[in-house]
Amino acid sequence: MDTTVRKKALGRGLHPQWRVDKYRDLGWWTDETLDGVFSSRVAERGDALAIVDPANLVALQGIEPRRLSWNELDAEVSALAARLLDHGIGRGDVVGVQLPNTIELVEVYLAAWRIGAIVSPLAMQYREHELVTMGNRASFATLLTCRTLSGRHHAAEAAAVADRIDSLRSVVIYDRSPDEAGQPAVAEHWAPGPASAEQLDRVARHLSDSCDDPNDCVTICWTSGTESEPKGVQRTHYDWLAFSWACVDAPNVVTEDVLLNPFPMINMAGICGMLLPWLRTGSLLVQHHPFDPPTFFGQIARERVTYTLVPPALLWALINNEEMLARVDLSSLTRVGSGSAPLQPPMVRGWQQRFGISVINFFGSNEGVGLLSNGEDFPDPDERASFFPRYGAPGTSWASRVSEWIELKLIDQESGEEITEPGRPGELHISGPMIFPGYVGSDAARSPFDDDGFLCTGDVFEISGDQGQYLHFLDRAKDVVIRGGMNIAPAELEGMIAAHPAVAEVAVIGDPDEVMGERVAAVVVLADGQQLELDHLVGFLQERKIASYKLPERLEVIDVLPRNPVGKLLKRELRRAPAFSPGPV
Repeated sequence: MDTTVRKKALGRGLHPQWRVDKYRDLGWWTDETLDGVFSSRVAERGDALAIVDPANLVALQGIEPRRLSWNELDAEVSALAARLLDHGIGRGDVVGVQLPNTIELVEVYLAAWRIGAIVSPLAMQYREHELVTMGNRASFATLLTCRTLSGRHHAAEAAAVADRIDSLRSVVIYDRSPDEAGQPAVAEHWAPGPASAEQLDRVARHLSDSCDDPNDCVTICWTSGTESEPKGVQRTHYDWLAFSWACVDAPNVVTEDVLLNPFPMINMAGICGMLLPWLRTGSLLVQHHPFDPPTFFGQIARERVTYTLVPPALLWALINNEEMLARVDLSSLTRVGSGSAPLQPPMVRGWQQRFGISVINFFGSNEGVGLLSNGEDFPDPDERASFFPRYGAPGTSWASRVSEWIELKLIDQESGEEITEPGRPGELHISGPMIFPGYVGSDAARSPFDDDGFLCTGDVFEISGDQGQYLHFLDRAKDVVIRGGMNIAPAELEGMIAAHPAVAEVAVIGDPDEVMGERVAAVVVLADGQQLELDHLVGFLQERKIASYKLPERLEVIDVLPRNPVGKLLKRELRRAPAFSPGPV
């Protein structure tokens, strides 16, 4: 990029200039953009197969799955980019998107990035409450969704609340459903297809008049912590592209790989774990949605998948189920990534000993935390399950290039002192070129960074290893429930439950669960003379149109919530012990 043009463009940037100068001087940030990386892969890979739809798309949407080459994908991306431009969407506008893991979802990302727009992805489980909340916080200019998924009418739901999102100008159905299939009056329908010569010219004219700055915002993903409302995590070309190397290097993704993506492409796992390594390497991306074991294992066998991500509970269940193992073909798999919950050492050991498959231990966040334990750095599977790299530890080197970029420290939560000795718990603070620049809207004023510019993660670790070379995860300081990989903010749910006339006090916790990781439990103190059953509470919450995965699956009524001497709620006294039944390995 011309220096004069680049300096002019920096005015839009999210990262402060000192950070840009530092990481560019080190060579960790460059002029690369996400659209530029995609265009390079198209030029290199051309007619090679690029992407495959979920195998069960007929059951989900009544649509046959597709397989597109890099050239075919690029043509459809250009067509969608032109339609967005003609729709008044341009650089810096926010495109909300609620689509399953289909080819169309990937096209929305790539088309928006081509014209400089920002993608804000929403989970398919979200309903009207979340659409309105997030749409207003991120100022959606348009919302792209599907007509239906598994019988649920997403476009109609979006259209029903469109007037409650102040910035929203349109709702667009982007899928291959028939035009006559019950389209809401306020929604347009765009079917994917290759770009015309006129559309190609439209996009080219836009690009000639406007330049990408790698410091521009490209996504606003949503995270749930302890606050009562979700926070929008802004990310730029700079930090996503730096972050991508962690998820390329740990599993050593190469062009010849076939990647199977079972995680919703709405946050770090789906975007950085699958989408960006695919873009970086030009490998084959096979989409999967929603998680369904028979479909998942069938895709592994048919597509000859070499690398995928699998929830810990499924890995554990499979290694102990001889009948299931006899029905699946895992011969093409060479490694698997897993995370979002602590891994059991016998499970990681079992996969390595029985199948020669390394289970890579992931610990990440939308904000840019990326700790990955792979087979090269952790050949002992028990250590790989239990520890993460302590980047920067004296006398220790790591395989991934990002190990040279990351700085981290543990901070005592009471004294504020930096911890340097093993066995003492502390909050992880981390910095590097993969860390996000800040939250969107009013949350931007509440900085998550310490005085040295390190991200305060809210996650508690201790230093471990014979040379202090490892980090051992202890607990989440942020009181989040993770159900099936989806983050649930207890405070948001507690606020809704507290509005029930029978409830005096409430605490929302996560019950350990073998399949989902955690399930939502509501512990309540009732108002005098009141009664409450679980089904009544669930119905009360459903009337408020919240995502179904947030609904409590257990209700416990107690006389008083436990608190410490200063009145802080002690949720640890409410939590149930894990109920795993490991069995033999």
